[in-house]
Amino acid sequence: MELTAEKSLKDNFLNSSVTNPLSHDKGLSKEKIREIIAKRAAKEFNEGDVVTLGIGLPTAVADYVPENMHVVFQSENGLLGVGKSQTGLNPDRRIINAGGGCVDVKKGACFYDSQMAFTMMRGGHIDATVLGALQVDEDGSLASWMIPGKMVPGMGGSMDLVVGAKKVIVAMEHTSKGHIKIVKNCDLPLTAYKEVNLIITERCVFDVTDDGLLLTEINPMFSIDDIKNSTSASFKVSPNLKNMEI
Repeated sequence: MELTAEKSLKDNFLNSSVTNPLSHDKGLSKEKIREIIAKRAAKEFNEGDVVTLGIGLPTAVADYVPENMHVVFQSENGLLGVGKSQTGLNPDRRIINAGGGCVDVKKGACFYDSQMAFTMMRGGHIDATVLGALQVDEDGSLASWMIPGKMVPGMGGSMDLVVGAKKVIVAMEHTSKGHIKIVKNCDLPLTAYKEVNLIITERCVFDVTDDGLLLTEINPMFSIDDIKNSTSASFKVSPNLKNMEI
């Protein structure tokens, strides 16, 4: 028999659906969606920033930072100075990011243990983090580790990272298999409470403000009504709304 709490989570998750997923109807492949989000997230860094990338889509962000910009990427498995993804036929499998992908290293990179990596994250030494999410709500709370009905491996380092980083950027698909991900209130177990600063999807960009979500950029392939129909959180539209560069 399914436990009552787990069944409630599962029912809520399955009911948070959107009739039309939209993105694939617009001809956007998984690869193009990933590219749009990663490219946009890469514009959020300042010269000299130390940035930690979460596993999955966020690892692609490092591939889109301009060559002339000095950003230091940290991986929570113990690497400071992460480079771009290795694309050759014979990658060095000893050098991986937190998601297990083979990466290059920048000149001056250093390796260390997980204890040091978490000391950096918890101690406020990370300028920004980019990570995915299962849900983000209109107050900037984040749920990213427990999928109803699936094996739960735990939240990993995301809880420490989200609380410790100076800026938290969620980079994710706007919906997942028809499920709404930007919600009024998270109904999955929280990773962190009111810590998200910016939400970037293939459809738009939301700033998380003290007054709730503010739509600041929109993919010109979508309309504001499209965003409303695939977002259950309330949001305001910036008077300076502009198009995302895709």
